[in-house]
Amino acid sequence: MYPALAVVDALGKMTDILWVGATGGLEARLVERAGLPFESVPAAGLHGVGWRTLPGNLAAMARGIRAARRILSDFEPDVLFFTGGFVGGPVAWAGRHIPSVTLVPDIEPALSQRMIGRLADRICVSTEASLDHYRRREKLVVTGYPSRFAGRAWPVAEARQRLGLSDDRPVVLVVGGSTGARSINRAVWAGLPGLLAAAQLVHLVGERDWAEAQPHIAALTTEQAAHYHPFAYLHDEMGWALAAADLAVSRAGASAIGDYPLFGLPAVLVPYPHAWRYQRTNAAYLAKRGAAITIDDQRLNYELPAAVVELLGDGPRLMAMAEAARRLARPDAAERIAVVLRQTAGQAGAP
Repeated sequence: MYPALAVVDALGKMTDILWVGATGGLEARLVERAGLPFESVPAAGLHGVGWRTLPGNLAAMARGIRAARRILSDFEPDVLFFTGGFVGGPVAWAGRHIPSVTLVPDIEPALSQRMIGRLADRICVSTEASLDHYRRREKLVVTGYPSRFAGRAWPVAEARQRLGLSDDRPVVLVVGGSTGARSINRAVWAGLPGLLAAAQLVHLVGERDWAEAQPHIAALTTEQAAHYHPFAYLHDEMGWALAAADLAVSRAGASAIGDYPLFGLPAVLVPYPHAWRYQRTNAAYLAKRGAAITIDDQRLNYELPAAVVELLGDGPRLMAMAEAARRLARPDAAERIAVVLRQTAGQAGAP
């Protein structure tokens, strides 16, 4: 969602945009907040679902294709742009006669992205490492991950001031996503006294776990509470949180390979164990290049607090990780993808 919004910004106000997404939820709210017209279509996953669920999901896909045909007929786009998700399938099939571009934010494409990629004219990938996951590469363009935070300055001093942070101790950003990563949250809460003795924590708890955070917040001493900054969610302020941090702790979603390099931010990555191997591939990419370390989800409570404190206490290593992350940044990714979209749209109507 956020990569697509970054590309929309790069395309500029002279481009007519229609966002097609899932019914309800956070996506619709954020797209409407960005001032973009939004249409929804039914969709559901087919890969890895049980036989009892499959018929209903197939019916949802069929309804989604019919809805997508109506939307595309009314809007008459010159080009389609896909970034993954269940909705992409019905729209890609309904619009298979329309030029299209798909973005693969993760290093390894998901099944839905592979299927959409077969119909697409161009496939934008985030890193050269993604090329190894394709047999045929003639459609591929290495553009980088389009971060919504690129293209502007994020002064560290201003970031810390905005978030109420001091300059006398390091800052750790803990983030699991819009709804939260429960195992990460609980590991942080279990090790909170030790973590707060070494650092300030900006903790994106997620809306789902916000109520569970309250007893842990209430149990803090006055001194500990001054160093703990929990949030249910951050919108535009997320850029300031990334700029203020010396170290991030998070899952290893696609944003980790785009946003963290942009800010030169070292990371402790905890791949989500139920997301096939996509997050493990992302984490391994950063770890092999010296920009991150990884911890298995099952070992969080044992390893996370100690790993964070150890990294914060090793200044040269942390600086080396930050520099390694910075070398992977592609701040012009959104503009590169916008160029690909314009070029592909120019093929509309061509023989």
